[in-house]
Order: sequence, then structure tokens, then C-alpha cells
Amino acid sequence: MEINLEQAAAQARTAAVELLDAAGLRPGDIFVVGCSSSEVLGGRIGKASSREAAEAVFSGIYPAVRDRGVWLAAQCCEHLNRALIVEGACAEQYGLDPVWVVPQPKAGGSFATRAWQAFDRPTAVERIRAHAGMDIGGTLIGMHLREVAVPVRLSVDHVGQAVLLCARTRPKYIGGVRAVYE
Repeated sequence: MEINLEQAAAQARTAAVELLDAAGLRPGDIFVVGCSSSEVLGGRIGKASSREAAEAVFSGIYPAVRDRGVWLAAQCCEHLNRALIVEGACAEQYGLDPVWVVPQPKAGGSFATRAWQAFDRPTAVERIRAHAGMDIGGTLIGMHLREVAVPVRLSVDHVGQAVLLCARTRPKYIGGVRAVYE
């Protein structure tokens, strides 16, 4: 099946904007994205990495995130232990220790590779605690979300052929029957 990459970019953009709104992210918050370009094209995760599909998805998401002053964290694939590519300033803001690696399409993934190329000062880190995120194609971003993740349903449930799952996070509820929450 032929995948329309312009449509995939539009789906990614719509999803990013809707999730940013639903999560109420503020400047300086972190938005994590895991993206299987293989799944976007209708293939199996890790089997058909595509720079073109990654570019389409990235071009949909990154401007929406950047325009709101939110940091994008691009999750690498399992070959790099799901490390993340962030702007150096994000790593500094959150006290994240850099690791030494440069993602490639088959070792890190095409989406993370595209982020590395686009960022002003790309930095790889091992872990992050993001405020919201998009999982495009079963990339398992949950390990990089804050502790209480809340699923968010959007008007878009696929990017290309890849299933899209999104989440925002919220603070933990603590206390008991006398506790008051907003």
C-alpha cells in the first residue's frame, strides 16, 4: 500500500497540536516522541527504516512543539536502549547527563536521526521524565513519561499506517479522605 507522506505529516501535526492542548504544556516542558518510520509505512517496527517517513512525521510535530517553547525529546530505538535526543539546553535545564552516541537510521532510528540533524545542539541522554508524549507505531515511550501517565484520545489515531497512542501526565494524588484536590 502506498503511503501519502504529506498526509502522514498532517496527521502528526494535528496529533501534536491536540496533545499539546490536552496536556496544557507550558514553555520548558518536555514532549517525548517515539516513532517507527517502518510502521508509518505499513511495515514491521525495526524492519524498514525510512528517512522520508521520519522527515514527514518530524516536519509535522517539531514546528508545533517548538512554537510553544516546549522541548522535543526524540526517542531512539532499542539498539540504543531507547536513549533520547534533546537540545543541549534542555539537558542542561533538567540536569540530564549526556551519553556519547549519534543515532543512525538502523541504530537509533530515522526519527531520532532527523531530530539530531535539526537541533541546534543535539545531545543524547539515557532517560527523561516527559510531561506528555506520542508513541507512533509501538515504540514504548512509557519509560520516559512522568509517573502518572493519563491516556489521551485524539481525533487522529494513526500516523500513516502506524497506530498512535498519546499520554499526558499529572501529579500524584497523595493524602487520604481529607485531602482536597483542584
